[in-house]
Amino acid sequence: MPSIAGKNILITGGAGFIGSHLTDTLLAAGAGKVAIIDNFFLGKMENLADARKNYQNLVIYRDDARDLGTMRAIVRKEQIDVVFNLATIALNYSFFNPFGAYSVNVDIAETLLHLMQEGAFTTLIHSSSSEAYGSAQFSPMDENHPLHPTTPYAAGKASADLLIQSFYNVLGLDCAIIRPFNNYGPRQNDQALAAIIPLTARRIMHGERPVLEGSGEQTRDFIFVRDTARAFLMAYENEKTRGQIINLGSGIEISMKALVEEICAYYHYDGEIEYRPPRPADVQRLCAATGLAETLIGFKPQVSFQDGLRETLDWYQKSNKS
Repeated sequence: MPSIAGKNILITGGAGFIGSHLTDTLLAAGAGKVAIIDNFFLGKMENLADARKNYQNLVIYRDDARDLGTMRAIVRKEQIDVVFNLATIALNYSFFNPFGAYSVNVDIAETLLHLMQEGAFTTLIHSSSSEAYGSAQFSPMDENHPLHPTTPYAAGKASADLLIQSFYNVLGLDCAIIRPFNNYGPRQNDQALAAIIPLTARRIMHGERPVLEGSGEQTRDFIFVRDTARAFLMAYENEKTRGQIINLGSGIEISMKALVEEICAYYHYDGEIEYRPPRPADVQRLCAATGLAETLIGFKPQVSFQDGLRETLDWYQKSNKS
């Protein structure tokens, strides 16, 4: 089995929410070098503060992972062995720039496949999204669930997955696709294009009403970000993942209404919740079947939703005060 120890790693989107936690995980596991490429659209240098302080083998490039020439130069200079592809644009960007939300996922995948075909690096661990499935046609949703993306972001994720799978089938490239459900935790963007947990926390701390779009009965399956980062490492270090698509989730679904009420209770907010019209093309139900991740790589989430949510909300409260 391959080991991350001593390997030179490139993380696209490494200054982002999941990417920065993966950076911490890989450095702690003994990676020879971690190079990050990020355009800092949503990524933040402060997400990498601990890694920059504690490790000398971290290199950061402020650039665009879609550009083949740039990526070729970085991969060659840093002598990259493995790429973890986490670069994307938030789902909500679909409502502002639908073509951009779609194409960024496909363009980066195409660039990486070009480089793999050239032999520039050996292994690709690619991050998909549960949004590629669309709303659950059956639950829990396993990896054979039909793809029915409802937003340009989701269509881009599904398209990139199909592209990578086809190259694996034809060329036998050393790659795996990890399909996380809804990540949450410290460092998640709480500004423009924010997801529901950081957005609700920020609104309450700023004296504003929390918001629910639609009925609030939509469900999601949440997984704590450090569990996700650990699973990405486990997927690399187990060759049985190659050519596979693997769900990452908890197998537990929670409604948006229940989630917002839990955040309100934690912050002792007893005001009103503002209901707004449903978001266009919103997925109504997501819940992961997690058996393949457990069977293939021995992965189970270690952080319960209650513990993870407490840590997350404490982090936003401390961050807001500072």
